[in-house]
Amino acid sequence: MSQAIEFTDSAQEYLADLLSRQEVEGIGVRVFITQPGTPHAETCLAYCRPGEEEESDEVLTLSRFNVFLEKHSVGFLEDAVVDFNADRMGGQLTIKAPNAKMPQVSADSPLEDRVNYILYSEINPGLAAHGGEIRLMHMTEDNVAVLMFGGGCQGCAAVDVTLKQGVERTLIERIPELTAIRDVTDHTDTTNAYY
Repeated sequence: MSQAIEFTDSAQEYLADLLSRQEVEGIGVRVFITQPGTPHAETCLAYCRPGEEEESDEVLTLSRFNVFLEKHSVGFLEDAVVDFNADRMGGQLTIKAPNAKMPQVSADSPLEDRVNYILYSEINPGLAAHGGEIRLMHMTEDNVAVLMFGGGCQGCAAVDVTLKQGVERTLIERIPELTAIRDVTDHTDTTNAYY
């Protein structure tokens, strides 16, 4: 496996010290990205106790601990660097993942990634003129995309038309595996609605 992410010596030292304080034999670190390939992507680093790793994780073996990379996040972690800069207040651990927000979508990408890609590259730019956006909350087991309308879309009187004629049609045309779109937004809250 090519190393998708680099841990500097100072980061390894800092993390090894943190892990040793947990007093759990074999504890490591797990790295994953939430909402990868979208403007909302966040790179996360968490403790990973023995048994908490996923079977599909890729393992990066460092000298003092193992790093478990969530399989789905690996491509987005390319060129990522975890660093620690000591200062008088103790210091700060930083994670720079320049590719975390970059869409990396192909026909065999997970359904969730393909829906997010179309939302962020095709649908949301059009809604932005009205101060609106749509986020994918989750996918159901039967391939229903559960969406949340935000900004000017929430409470907008035209939201049903937008959902049915625009968003749903675009997503289902582009991703035939989708069975339906469900809106879970509370449209009774018209605070920021665009009219």
